[in-house]
Amino acid sequence: MRDSFADQESFTRIRSKGGKGAGRRNPDHDFEAYEPYFEAYQGAPDDQDDQQDHPTDSHAPDGPPTGDRWSTWDQSTPTEKGPEPRPDWVVTELAAVDTEFGIVKTGKEADVFLLERAVPETGRRTLMAAKRYRDGQHRMFHRDSGYLEGRAHKESRVSRAMAKRSDFGKQAIAGQWAAAEFTALSRLWSAGVAVPYPVQILGTEILMEFIGDPTGAAAPRLAQLRAEESDVDDLWDQLGASLAVLARDGYAHGDLSAYNILVHQGRLVIIDVPQIVDVIANPRGRSFLERDVRNVGAWFVSRGLAEHRVDELARELAFEARLD
Repeated sequence: MRDSFADQESFTRIRSKGGKGAGRRNPDHDFEAYEPYFEAYQGAPDDQDDQQDHPTDSHAPDGPPTGDRWSTWDQSTPTEKGPEPRPDWVVTELAAVDTEFGIVKTGKEADVFLLERAVPETGRRTLMAAKRYRDGQHRMFHRDSGYLEGRAHKESRVSRAMAKRSDFGKQAIAGQWAAAEFTALSRLWSAGVAVPYPVQILGTEILMEFIGDPTGAAAPRLAQLRAEESDVDDLWDQLGASLAVLARDGYAHGDLSAYNILVHQGRLVIIDVPQIVDVIANPRGRSFLERDVRNVGAWFVSRGLAEHRVDELARELAFEARLD
């Protein structure tokens, strides 16, 4: 993870324009978006316009001599940084510079970029995935209603705005999803679930462990693996172990499939967890849990896994979540 790219020119550099909001989350509440953050975030478009008016701003006195921006590590509060003990590859030096090398994945809710954080003139560097949630004007909210059950906001007017999908409500949902994913990643990583390590969150940008090789090649999704490249039984056992830890903690992924699981050198890693479902608080919690297993189980069955093992895992997870 500390190695630099073998050929940096093979990547398209994209100037970072997102993820620089100055908002802060209230650390006392999980899975919530907070009003001070929304107000700060609503000011982002004006900031972006200023950046566009000055495209050569990288040469400003407060900018780094190389790269796209100074490290944002010191802009996140302690509760907006990943859990301890932190992996030794996490670069926390304030002299570090962030350089963006292109887009890894686009989605309806967020885009993921490849980012290198490095301390100039040293060998201290690492690759990260920068996930940036789209604002309320661009995101799709067709799935929100079911996932948000059991996550009422402490402010009734915010809850009403979210339900009505007003502009403010959409901003609230965008903030809630980013905060929810960072909180979920932190909790799951600490519990031992195979998820990327969450480095930090700042506004709607989450920096996390890049799952791939040091040259910047991302790990393939489970759905992309050919039969000869996969050990079906081993991957199923890895998946079952992570889902059991998740269920024991009272949660289900909520949208699990072969498209949001990565496999890197035989290691299975679960991604995209903003919609993590509290199976106790959510009235449809059990159905989310069972759907997760059957959705991803279909991929395994098509590659030789016995069907009864899918049913067995669904029952096991319901037991672990104390739903039986």
